[in-house]
Amino acid sequence: MDNAIITLDLHGKNTYQAKVAIDAQLRRAGTGAYRIRLIHGSHSGTALRELIRTEYAHHPKVKRLILSADGGATELVLREYV
Repeated sequence: MDNAIITLDLHGKNTYQAKVAIDAQLRRAGTGAYRIRLIHGSHSGTALRELIRTEYAHHPKVKRLILSADGGATELVLREYV
């Protein structure tokens, strides 16, 4: 799966469940994956958005974070797209 963006919907999860799901996805992400898009919502997803910012901004597999324009999703950039 080349140039893959993996999407993970976190709606309905609490912060613990979201962290477990994100960590599992990071472990499973192969070399073809370059981003993991985390859909957390923009209104009720603020706790999840903060979790992502604090836990994954400095994660060894994550190069940087990108917040969507509407604030409802965050992308973990695992490698740069070429």
